[in-house]
Amino acid sequence: MNERLSFAARLSRLCARLAQPEWRRYGSLLVAGKLLGILLLLLVVYFANPSLLGRTTFAADAPPALKGNDIVNPLNTVWTLVAAFLVFGMQVGFTMLEAGFCRSRETVNVLMECIVDTCLCGLLFFAFGFAFMFSHGNGFIGLNWFFLNGVPATYESTGVAFLAFWLFQFAFADTCSTITSGAMIGRTGFVGDLLYSVAVSGFIYPIIGHWAWGPDGFLALMGSAGNFLPSLGTGFHDFAGSTVVHTIGGFVALAGAIVLGPRLGRKFKRDGGGPMLPHDLTIAASGGLLLWFGWYGFNPGSTLSAMDFEGIGRVAANTTLAACAAGLTAMLYAYVMSKKWDVSFTVNGFLAGLVAITCPCYWVSPGGAILLGGIAGVLVVAGVELLEWLRIDDPIGAVPVHGFCGIWGTLSLGLFACGKYGATGPLAADNSAPLTGLFYGGGFALLAAQALGSLIVTTSTFAFAYGVMYLVNAMGLLRVSASGEVLGLDLHEHGISAYPEYVISSTGGPAAVHLKEEHGAAIDSRVRTATGPAL
Repeated sequence: MNERLSFAARLSRLCARLAQPEWRRYGSLLVAGKLLGILLLLLVVYFANPSLLGRTTFAADAPPALKGNDIVNPLNTVWTLVAAFLVFGMQVGFTMLEAGFCRSRETVNVLMECIVDTCLCGLLFFAFGFAFMFSHGNGFIGLNWFFLNGVPATYESTGVAFLAFWLFQFAFADTCSTITSGAMIGRTGFVGDLLYSVAVSGFIYPIIGHWAWGPDGFLALMGSAGNFLPSLGTGFHDFAGSTVVHTIGGFVALAGAIVLGPRLGRKFKRDGGGPMLPHDLTIAASGGLLLWFGWYGFNPGSTLSAMDFEGIGRVAANTTLAACAAGLTAMLYAYVMSKKWDVSFTVNGFLAGLVAITCPCYWVSPGGAILLGGIAGVLVVAGVELLEWLRIDDPIGAVPVHGFCGIWGTLSLGLFACGKYGATGPLAADNSAPLTGLFYGGGFALLAAQALGSLIVTTSTFAFAYGVMYLVNAMGLLRVSASGEVLGLDLHEHGISAYPEYVISSTGGPAAVHLKEEHGAAIDSRVRTATGPAL
């Protein structure tokens, strides 16, 4: 057995090690890591229990007292939780959809991005995302409930237990973050994905979302006395998120796709090429149908009320009809262009209908849902062709499905609101002030409010997202190296193929990850020779 070293011997050994560069780097990292851990611990304590560090909370800092916020409605809480579980289940659908539409050599990367984005979003939404979005503050940002500190028993007057509402809204935030990654498949570095995901889940989505869904958001209160544009006479409405979730996610995705540029080997139609083919349409179509199923939590669940029986049924029926109409019109329009019955356009078609109906689902009739869904099916195909003409590479159609059709769904409320339905409520619907669109004699006021709200959210989202993507790209972290992209993100970033028993390429073994990128052009030449054309 070795003898214990004396203090002098240990000191001598330490001095000898510090003379070596490797040990100095190791020691620096060790000290930095410990300091960072201590800092994070202090921050958690600071926000979770202010009195431990001498910080007191004054009455003026506390959220305002709300009527009924200490009375939990069990039925509405259970309904909201069931809806939250359904919305969270959409992550399986998103993962399958993106994995099916991507190339085989980047499947593991898609799986990792979807899983890690979910984990990251949960912690960020707990720490400050939810506070920014749903707490009281001002018209632009919420300023209470950080780390869910000091929350009431229920959220506002919904009767829904506060943490049940938090879980439901976390599932929405996770959806927005996942939408973004779809347009950036195949060439985004994993570290870059983590960085922009922090920006989306922690800041862009909750802060801009507060404008429309926060208790004092300036778009939500627009048109009322003493608030933004009182002369308009009506506020911005988005029942379940055509703008707040889908337009934000779609235009963050557009910013990312533009900053990244197309995948290597991507040749657009106007240049004599065409889209890169998906590797597994079975997975993609199954993922799309799972998303459709999850949408029955997304839209009906946004009532937050199991007591609004008629409203829940109407929203579910409208959701179904819009998806059906959009799937068929997308299929037919794609057939007119290609003379083929295209399953990918059909899947994106019914998803486009689901996105479009998400905003107006509570206020339109079944006939209106069919009409606006049918238009969405045509719009998504036209949107894909527009991006192709603009040479913007969006592998799964995230921008047309969520961005373009999110805008259309928001505007469609101003056209198709049938003048019968007002607002949902914890005990029953309140139809005393129904929304009426242009086609039902309501004039242009609602359409103007919807157009203005959509314009503000869309332009702000794109501007902020473009800045974030440009910054991450300038750091050299957004796009992988040329050699890594040609090799495939699965091997380059994660060290394993999704299909190890099949030869994806002649370099498709884990040993390929040991290729050193610093050899630059030599590696690129070697990999291209080995793999041949892009899969």
